[in-house]
Amino acid sequence: MNIPATALNIASSVAPSESPIAAYVHIPFCRRRCYYCDFPIAVVGDRPPQWQQGQVEFGTIAQYVEILCQEIQATRSSHSEVQTVFLGGGTPSLLTAPQLEQILQTLDRQFGIAADAEISMEIDPNTFDLDRLKGYCNAGINRVSLGVQSFQTEILQACGRTHTAADIYAAVEMIHQVNLTNFSLDLISGLPHLTLDSWEDSLEKAIALFPTHLSIYDLTIEPRTAFDRRYQSGIQPLPTDEMTAQMYRAARQRLTEAGYGHYEISNYAKPGYECRHNRVYWENRSYYGFGMAAASYVGHQRFTRPRTRQAYAEWVQNHGGSTIDCPVTEPTERLLDTLMLGLRLAEGLSLSQLAEEFGERSLQKILTCLKPFQRQGWVEISTRHLYLTDPEGFLFSNVVLSQLFKELAPDGS
Repeated sequence: MNIPATALNIASSVAPSESPIAAYVHIPFCRRRCYYCDFPIAVVGDRPPQWQQGQVEFGTIAQYVEILCQEIQATRSSHSEVQTVFLGGGTPSLLTAPQLEQILQTLDRQFGIAADAEISMEIDPNTFDLDRLKGYCNAGINRVSLGVQSFQTEILQACGRTHTAADIYAAVEMIHQVNLTNFSLDLISGLPHLTLDSWEDSLEKAIALFPTHLSIYDLTIEPRTAFDRRYQSGIQPLPTDEMTAQMYRAARQRLTEAGYGHYEISNYAKPGYECRHNRVYWENRSYYGFGMAAASYVGHQRFTRPRTRQAYAEWVQNHGGSTIDCPVTEPTERLLDTLMLGLRLAEGLSLSQLAEEFGERSLQKILTCLKPFQRQGWVEISTRHLYLTDPEGFLFSNVVLSQLFKELAPDGS
């Protein structure tokens, strides 16, 4: 498969200050689709991996890795080393260690990966063994995010997950065995049949495993998912909105008591273990995206790749990035993106930086719009920063953002 020499030059004219410092790599393969998932993935079946046979049954993964590496090779470098890499999915732990190494080596040759880079990988229980995990670490992985979701096996089964509570403990034991200190656990609140007691039980069990980071997500019923066909929000067996709010407050209280900083709406970390890669997104900084459906933000241009494997492969072969129009994000759109992303962070946004980038007039419109929310206790405005309060401001962030978008969007929508 040959790629035109002119392909993928969207980073060629990026100024040094705008150079991408992060790379996201999408690995779309899963054993099966979870009932809440609307991500662009490819299902490869429930059969357990054949560790000693090179995972022959997943030959399509090898083909995808080849195409992915061709895309990376054809993307012009902005001559700035990548500071973070994040392999997400899908289930990246369906990759073999040599496949992972191939991807990381391709990124390093093309862009350079900084010696102290954070290199993260999403992994799921029951999709890897100790040798494979050692191989990932030897290839360069220094941070993993384990998709736990719940510690109740019956709830996991109700969500279509392929692992059990026992698999979680086995996975964490392997993480400890390879001395991988920087690891995160993902949990989901608002799941079917989840009660406040069972949620607090999951929190306690998660804390007992000593992760350095936890991500706490609330279930969203996405269109055309299995859950969308089965449930309506707030109707049994789903918890009510008030119950999920209680779960959010409980997580915040218990995790901060355990020494985790609530640095972003859905994320907690021990000191020094905030996710550097995700902060690039929340700070609205430039990043590369590679793979099926991956998004890039380069030079104030947002660009998303095709959402199916076939369309993505054809795009890499025939078009690359050079023949697809990538309009520069307008200042108002950048302002809205900056507000939407930056207000997710505990420290919020710098007032002086907002004024410098978007003008004093825009800043005053923002502050005027937020005054009612400040009186409600959802927003704090200091002499230097603007931020949402924790937990109430975070809980009602969508209400705050909706009003900002209404006031600031050009069409008033």
